[in-house]
Amino acid sequence: MITFNYDKVAELFPARNDAELLPAGARQGGRQPAGYGRFVRAAYAIRFAIEELPADLLLQTCLRVDEKIFDSNEIRILYESEGYPFIRRTPARAQRASNILPWKRKSR
Repeated sequence: MITFNYDKVAELFPARNDAELLPAGARQGGRQPAGYGRFVRAAYAIRFAIEELPADLLLQTCLRVDEKIFDSNEIRILYESEGYPFIRRTPARAQRASNILPWKRKSR
């Protein structure tokens, strides 16, 4: 089982470079990179990343908690961990994809 505190403040960044280059103090009161998000609990950030972000954006997204940076694969591991505090839902992107029926043809 993974030891991770899902109650810590977390930040989501659109790319790892943004998380590495912008220290926490520099972001307070200043401009954040496009796609940046701050969450009161890491669990909320993880849920948002997995369940709401489009797959192509999730690939580059990273999570920072206590100056530790997690890439998209590590975010998914945290989401799938036994310690994850929320009920897992089907990601929105999967629900949208399931609504598209490729075999359904227009009737003539």
